[in-house]
Amino acid sequence: MIKGTDIQKSYDNLRVLKGVNIHVEKGEVVSIVGKSGAGKSTLLHILGTLDAPDSGELIINGTNTSILKNKELAAFRNNEIGFVFQFHHLLPEFTAVENVCIPAFIKKTSEKQAKIRAEELLTYLGLGERLTHRPNELSGGEQQRVAVARALMNNPAIVFADEPSGNLDSASSKELHDLIFQLRDDFNQTFVIVTHNEQLANMSDRKLTMLDGLI
Repeated sequence: MIKGTDIQKSYDNLRVLKGVNIHVEKGEVVSIVGKSGAGKSTLLHILGTLDAPDSGELIINGTNTSILKNKELAAFRNNEIGFVFQFHHLLPEFTAVENVCIPAFIKKTSEKQAKIRAEELLTYLGLGERLTHRPNELSGGEQQRVAVARALMNNPAIVFADEPSGNLDSASSKELHDLIFQLRDDFNQTFVIVTHNEQLANMSDRKLTMLDGLI
């Protein structure tokens, strides 16, 4: 699903990634751990095509992302990649369904189809009774599940998660961790997760430790 070769990234004179090699198979849950400043989030943003490496090659689901132009890359990202962040980034004026529909609207999916898909996802994630609730009417764990549904909206090849349970209490964290593996088991969904949560990291199929810009 992912093959990254000799990925390097610097900001001014600071070398953050020093030639990272990484591969992830379809249906794997891979966690990336390490101390702050090791390069975890930088790597995740590059793997998710939110940032570009200075050098190296990144192939995602058979596509060499380095040769895509900006518009092509944006379309590829919307179709193939889902994101879950520590802070859910839900739009406060939109309902749960409307928030989940946004990636589909960007893809030019019809409103009817998008709403059907959003309601199915939210119901699957245990939010069938909360479809018309706005974020301020949902608990932290519920908001993060809406964010997971949004990430899954366009049937992405891979979901990247950056500290997905970092802002949740222990009970909500456990629910989210269990959900990630349920999605893998039910849909063969691939996940790459940056986390400081040892429990989540140890549940993963593989745990990659970053140190000084290398795995």
